Amino acid sequence: MRTTLLTLVCGGLALSGAPAAAQQAPPKPGPEHKMLQRFEGDWDATVAMAGAESKATAKYKMGLGGFWLSQDFKGEFGGQKFHGKGTTGYDPLRKKYVSTWTDSMSPTLIVMEGKFDKDGKTYTETGEGPGMDGKLTKLKSVLRFKDKDTLLFTMYTVQNGEEQEMMKITYRRKK
Repeated sequence: MRTTLLTLVCGGLALSGAPAAAQQAPPKPGPEHKMLQRFEGDWDATVAMAGAESKATAKYKMGLGGFWLSQDFKGEFGGQKFHGKGTTGYDPLRKKYVSTWTDSMSPTLIVMEGKFDKDGKTYTETGEGPGMDGKLTKLKSVLRFKDKDTLLFTMYTVQNGEEQEMMKITYRRKK
């Protein structure tokens, strides 16, 4: 009995120290996450789509431990109020940027994967979401940093390897 009790106590002490030794330091944002910080801020946006132009605003903010960039986009399309939210982060397991988009005009979640070009001025991503016909289609978006206060965003549908422009957004950082 005494041997059993001593074995249990010693085993418990050994196991209680094991998690502390096996614990790893929590992950920290890397240089890929730092690339996303350039988006942070308040932006005025001009949206060109289907031959019409409208105004909008966007707010980008890093959060959730510095891993995720969130976007809050508000505007009006065709006389209807529009509200969209996005998240973008770098996934070290996939070695890619990943993003999601939801908005007030679609019940479909858009999921994309992307990367920056060598000079870090252009971010391109691909994925799937609703096309102009309302059906699931391949999408591509390209965001170019014209300068630190101007972003040019273009969204395309991709069918049979052909890109068709859906919309363009010009973002200007609010001063």
